[in-house]
Amino acid sequence: MDTTLEGKVAIVTGAAGGIGQAYARALGRAGAAVVIADINAEGAESVASDLKGEGLRTIGVGLDITQPESARSMAKTVTQAFGGVDILVNNAALMAEIPQTPLAEFPIEMWDRVMKVNCTGALICAQAVVPSMIERGGGKIINQASGGAFIGGGAYGVSKLALVGLTVALARELGRHKINVNAIAPGAINTDAGFRAAPEDSPFRAMMQQQAAIQAFAPPEDLAGALLFLASAASNYMTGQCLNVDGGWIMRL
Repeated sequence: MDTTLEGKVAIVTGAAGGIGQAYARALGRAGAAVVIADINAEGAESVASDLKGEGLRTIGVGLDITQPESARSMAKTVTQAFGGVDILVNNAALMAEIPQTPLAEFPIEMWDRVMKVNCTGALICAQAVVPSMIERGGGKIINQASGGAFIGGGAYGVSKLALVGLTVALARELGRHKINVNAIAPGAINTDAGFRAAPEDSPFRAMMQQQAAIQAFAPPEDLAGALLFLASAASNYMTGQCLNVDGGWIMRL
């Protein structure tokens, strides 16, 4: 199975820390030139500097995924630096910032913000890079969903389920251009954001210990195998799918 990415150019949004940073490192080690894109431009440049120190080809770029002009500017910068875009990983999202308010009482202003970041932002970034992918003969778009999409998990879960729907719709439309669109739905990943959203003593973590078939929690690096599969030629015959990578938490027939 060929998961090498030599000669490819990858963008990872929300890559200034957590899962995004682990994704960027994995893509770089597989041979891709990697763009660290984050609303925290200083953090993006810092991560890029660290990866350069490991011998990887990378740049850091500031990006607000909710603003089409910001996404287009980012795509232009990437094209100038590396020639085009082959892989887009839509990882940026709100999670720990979302209040645990019942939906019947959830502030509509926050609802709109969650949807714009967690779903519309992925579409905005896809629109910015698809022309380059078409020009280069194809590409891979990987959307970061969540196991929470499949358990009725409040505003966050709804936004991630909407992202799964967007994944399928884009896959239908872009297949004729040889652009594969798939998603990864992680389980409980041990990141700073994960611990903020669900502290060590939270009922969610106790539930995960009971429900996960193999293991309840994992470091971000445990998602890298699925990422490299979806980003590489190994997944050329697969599109419109969502892979649950969660230690056996969500199981669907």
